[in-house]
Amino acid sequence: MASNGEEAAPTFEIPKECKAGVVVNEGPDFRVEVQNVPVPEIKPHEVLIKLNATGICHTDIHFMLNDWALPKMSSFGTKCPGHEGAGVIVKVGDAVKNLKVGMRAGFKPIADTCGVCELCRGDKECYCPKAVLTGLMCDGSYKQYVASPERYTTIIPDGVSDFIAGPIMCSASTIYTSIKDSGLEPGDWAVFPGAGGGVGMQGVQLAKAMGLRPVAIDAGADKKKLCMEVAGAEHFIDFKETKDVAAEVVKICDGIGAHAVFVTAVQSYPTSLSLLGSRIGGKVMCIGLPPAGTLHIDVDPNAMCFKKWSVQGTLVSNMKEVDKTLDFAKRGLLKPICTVYPMSQFNEAVQKLRRGEIAGRAVIDFNTD
Repeated sequence: MASNGEEAAPTFEIPKECKAGVVVNEGPDFRVEVQNVPVPEIKPHEVLIKLNATGICHTDIHFMLNDWALPKMSSFGTKCPGHEGAGVIVKVGDAVKNLKVGMRAGFKPIADTCGVCELCRGDKECYCPKAVLTGLMCDGSYKQYVASPERYTTIIPDGVSDFIAGPIMCSASTIYTSIKDSGLEPGDWAVFPGAGGGVGMQGVQLAKAMGLRPVAIDAGADKKKLCMEVAGAEHFIDFKETKDVAAEVVKICDGIGAHAVFVTAVQSYPTSLSLLGSRIGGKVMCIGLPPAGTLHIDVDPNAMCFKKWSVQGTLVSNMKEVDKTLDFAKRGLLKPICTVYPMSQFNEAVQKLRRGEIAGRAVIDFNTD
C-alpha cells in the first residue's frame, strides 16, 4: 500500500520498440506488414497507452488506398492507420493531473483538437478545423503503444472488454450519435442497410436498446442469424433474394415507410430515400463514407418539401457520446460481435474487410502473435 493509504499504482516495463501494423505500398495495392517500430516518447501533457486490441474500420482502408480527397498518410509521416484502440495507461507525463498509470483507456478517431474554438467549446469538437485525424495525420491504433493527450483520452469502464471497447471508439459511438441526432422516438422504425457489417451490427443493438424497431438489410444466412438472434433486429431483408427492397421496407414499416434510414453500406445511398416510402418527416442518416465522387443521393426538392424529408450526416462522436456508448456496453446492451485475429493475420483481416467478407467487426489482439 502507498503511504497515504491509497493503493500503489501498478508499474509497467516499457520496451524501446513494439509491434505495429505498418502500411506498405500505399495506394490500390497496399498491404499491412507487422513490423517493429519505436515506442513513442510522450510530452508532458500526454499519457502512453499500451493497446491490447484495435478494431479495423473501413476508414483505415480508405486512408491506405488514398481514395478520399485528402492528403496521403505518408505526407504526414504516418505509417500506422487505425483509430479504435483499447488498452491501459502505462506512463503519464509530468503535467498530467488526473489520469493515472493502470487506468484503462481508448484511442479515438480524433487524436486531439485545439480545445478553444467555438466547436470545441460546444459539443462538436470532433469537427474542429485543427482536429488531428488518427491514423492519417498521426500514427493510429495499429501500433501497440500510442501517445494520447490527457484532455482527449477516453477512460474505459470496468466490465467492458477491450474487444468491444475498441470498436466503440469509432463505429459504435458514431452510429449511436446518428441515432440520437435522428430524433427518433421509441417505437419508430429504424432501417439499417448494411446491418451485417461492424457499424450496422452495433447500430441494430443500440436502436433496440433505445426502444426503436430495427429492420436489418444485408445478404446471407450468416448475417441474418447475427442480425436477428444476436443483434436483435425485428426483421431481416436479404437484398439478394428480395425483388423490391423498398417495397418490402414499406410493407414492414406500417405500410408507410421507415422513420429513418441509417446508411452504413455506401452502395445503398442512391436508393436510400426510397426506403422512406411516404413517411412524413422521414430521414436519411449518412454514416458510411464512399470513395470521393463515387456515390450520391439524388434529392427531389419537391419530395423533400411535401414529405418534410431530411438528409443528415455524422462523422464521428464527441467525447460525451463515446462515454454514453461505453455505458450501453457496461450495462450489457451492446455486445461484441466480432472476429478476433492475431497479429500474424493483420493483413489478412484488413484485406477480408476490404472485400466485404467479414460479418460484424474485425479486431486485432495485440497479445496474440
